[in-house]
Amino acid sequence: MKQIRLWMFLVAAPLLASAQDIDLKGDSPIPFDPAVRTGKLKNGLTYYIRKNAKPENKVDLRLVINAGSILEDDDQQGLAHFMEHMCFNGTKHFPKNELVDYLQSIGVKFGQHLNAYTSFDETVYFLPIPSDDTEKLEKGFSILEDWAFNAVLTPEEIDKERGVVLEEYRLGLGADDRMRKRFMPKMMYQSHYANRLPIGQKEILENFTYDKIKNFYKDWYRPDLMAVIVVGDIDVDAMEKKIKDHFSSYKNPKKERPRKIYDVPNHEQTFVSIETDKEASNSRVQLIYKDYTDPKVMVTVNNMKEDLAEMLFSTMLNNRLNEYTNKPNPPFVYGYTYHGDTWAKTKEAYQSFAMTQEDKQLDALKVLVEENERIKKFGFTQGELERAKTEINAMYEKSYNERDKKNSSNYVGEYQRHFLSKEPTPGIEWTFKASQKLMEQISLKDINGLINNYLKDDNRVVVLTGPEKEGLKQPTEAEVLAVLNMDTSNLTAYEDEPVASSLLRNEVKPGSVTKKESNDKLGTTTLYLSNGAKVTYKKTDFKNDEVLMRAISYGGSNLISVEDYRKTYLGFSGVTQGGFSGLDQNAIDKFMTGKIATVRPFVSDNFEMMSGSSTPKDMEYMFQMMYAYFTDINYDEEAFDTYIQKQSAFTANMLSQPAYFFRQEFYSFINKDDPRFVTVIPDEKTWKSTDYKLSYDLFKERFSNAADFEFFFVGNIDDKAMEELASKYLASLPASDKKETAQDPGDKKVKGSHKRVVHKGADPKSNVTIMYYGETKYNPEEATALNALGEILTIKLVEELREKESGVYGIRASGSIDKFPTGYFRFNVSFPCGPENAEKLMESALREIQKIVDNGPEEKDLAKYKEGELLDYKKNIKENRYWLSYLGSQWTDNTSPENILTVEDRVNAVTAKQVQDVAKKYLTKDKVIGMLLPEETN
Repeated sequence: MKQIRLWMFLVAAPLLASAQDIDLKGDSPIPFDPAVRTGKLKNGLTYYIRKNAKPENKVDLRLVINAGSILEDDDQQGLAHFMEHMCFNGTKHFPKNELVDYLQSIGVKFGQHLNAYTSFDETVYFLPIPSDDTEKLEKGFSILEDWAFNAVLTPEEIDKERGVVLEEYRLGLGADDRMRKRFMPKMMYQSHYANRLPIGQKEILENFTYDKIKNFYKDWYRPDLMAVIVVGDIDVDAMEKKIKDHFSSYKNPKKERPRKIYDVPNHEQTFVSIETDKEASNSRVQLIYKDYTDPKVMVTVNNMKEDLAEMLFSTMLNNRLNEYTNKPNPPFVYGYTYHGDTWAKTKEAYQSFAMTQEDKQLDALKVLVEENERIKKFGFTQGELERAKTEINAMYEKSYNERDKKNSSNYVGEYQRHFLSKEPTPGIEWTFKASQKLMEQISLKDINGLINNYLKDDNRVVVLTGPEKEGLKQPTEAEVLAVLNMDTSNLTAYEDEPVASSLLRNEVKPGSVTKKESNDKLGTTTLYLSNGAKVTYKKTDFKNDEVLMRAISYGGSNLISVEDYRKTYLGFSGVTQGGFSGLDQNAIDKFMTGKIATVRPFVSDNFEMMSGSSTPKDMEYMFQMMYAYFTDINYDEEAFDTYIQKQSAFTANMLSQPAYFFRQEFYSFINKDDPRFVTVIPDEKTWKSTDYKLSYDLFKERFSNAADFEFFFVGNIDDKAMEELASKYLASLPASDKKETAQDPGDKKVKGSHKRVVHKGADPKSNVTIMYYGETKYNPEEATALNALGEILTIKLVEELREKESGVYGIRASGSIDKFPTGYFRFNVSFPCGPENAEKLMESALREIQKIVDNGPEEKDLAKYKEGELLDYKKNIKENRYWLSYLGSQWTDNTSPENILTVEDRVNAVTAKQVQDVAKKYLTKDKVIGMLLPEETN
């Protein structure tokens, strides 16, 4: 999506002199970011290196191969992706599974940190590692070198990995896969892309001979198709030397195969694909006008100006489409349009998407067509253009302000795109200045003319996908074509409503700060307000343009009677859809154009809360939203009905999907004795039974006493601004002396050991869940040990069920102990697999649990857990979101927030005996096993 992707320039941030002039002549080339060192070895391998100190002592390494499934021979379908798997299963320096084992030992988690992907046109390997240890850094480059040139590909490891890849293939089966295979020949008409989905063909994955994957590796893993990207807390010269030392000696094949570029032929027809499936969980509409020509490469300033114009066009049109979703009887749950990438790198298109109610696909298509025609006939308004410019400029400004705070992981993707598609990488300083000046040059005429290039009567495709069910009439091709060719002569111009002058309509009578305290250890300040509310904030320099907020009060929906709860638990979220201060949601969105601030109030079981974020500049708008939600929320039955319609459409057919059906059945069984449990997936009847008036009244009651709240803020905060805003907007909120506590309704989950088998779905797919839970006395050491047990068990389950038995693609174990409102433990193991292996793999998982119960964890696995947690902590402790979450959770648990400073000590203090003890205590009790199997056939 070229015009949407343009914003990704913002992830780069060279530290240049701000006064530097830039050349914005139309034919001037877009410069390359001088903060990046790039080069090409004699063998053709390209490299990018950038020094970036966030996070500290860490580097992101990436190997990019300009080759994917599109280059597979007919008998190699799926082997580009299979090759990606094999790079983790034996290389020159890391035999068999030693690579993953080594990386886990230095804190790199498999799947979470260490990963890779394969698409049509590229294969990419990710490796984030510590940069403060020369040996670890050297081994990191050895791993990249081995991935590139030294995969061993032994018959034994290939055959073992077949099962894992087939499990990943199995995960993709289902309604979406079946419908995609039917519409792809029209979407990618007569193109190689229609026949080269990266997952491949099952028969080939099961039966390919070893030479086929070796040939793919030899043909396409070669220097002239590779890039090595290094971004992090490193020395650039040293990294360049390492790249040369590790990669210069390799040569390209003497008879190298040409790296073909496959096109997508144009077609005179309008193709219509109407696909249904009994397991489809939603209804969608896609309207696609393919470009006649290949995508333009963005090279010059004029190209960037054209891209900005496309971005403005999409922003304005999507703002119009978003307004529909807030109107009565919305034609779609959501809808959006853009001009950009398709499945193929050689074809862009003007594309519209909508998710609809199951019987409103034609209505949604009609709106998408009409809005295109409205633009063609009347264009946009000057007010819309100015707001779009303001919105995009605000986005650029925020990234510019964060130019020295970007994480290394945000840079590597940009350099990858430069390598693969020559997308410019000028850096944020140049981009910010250029976009400001170029935006001034773009007129309404420039934007309004774009639609004439997008719309056409040929080379277009319409795809409708949705559920197949009795009584539901599907649109016909003739009806779809009739919508495309409908008479639009009666269309009228878009009416641009005036923009509100303020978020608040009532006068605010400020309160005051009555006391101030500081915690030097945490760097926090607490303000006691005149109405009894408290504000605790922490000033950080982690980001320049971010302030995060969370407000918490004990209470929640558990204080509501069971009868009222069942009428309102779905309604609380809908109350806010009516807006505030007499402004509806569209008016609020329009007013907030170019202002970066959000607030979301919600009611959970035990708390009423607000979460929000803003830039320092726009912090007052965040405070105004909080004030409005507390004091002046609208009562709007029409808006609530619209919310119910959208949510009902979203969930209406979810239970036709086996995974959702399994969750519904499994958790309904576990909670069958809990009167407060209603359902996992609400049906239409449940949505319609929601009582808006009661939801509204109870919502207002939950947010009627600010003195019962503590407000937490973390970010780039000015002390004076915080005191002034807190005094004006928080100290002035209604309050009383009433203090609530959460009410524990007791543990109503089913007791004893049970096994629940659910049959659903036509595909050979299963899922296994093993769950332990119950009340306990909270102990912080046990809580840490149970978390460690989950991480350690995950390592063992991957080794056993994936690497040895080849029975799963992914598997996860996790454990926790809650303190509030009462001590409660949870431990889960879950994995998807083939139905023929479900029982066997379940027994294997239980056997791994029993090993830890009997013998405790191996010291090497405990060490892996510690390294991984410590590596994460070093990164997290420099992030605003982590601090906000910790301050909030320590408040709710009534424990010391200074615990955040002792995480490393507590992790290091975990012993093998503690892990074994919690395994004995919690995993030898009752358990509930859930198993999803396909529907039984006669």
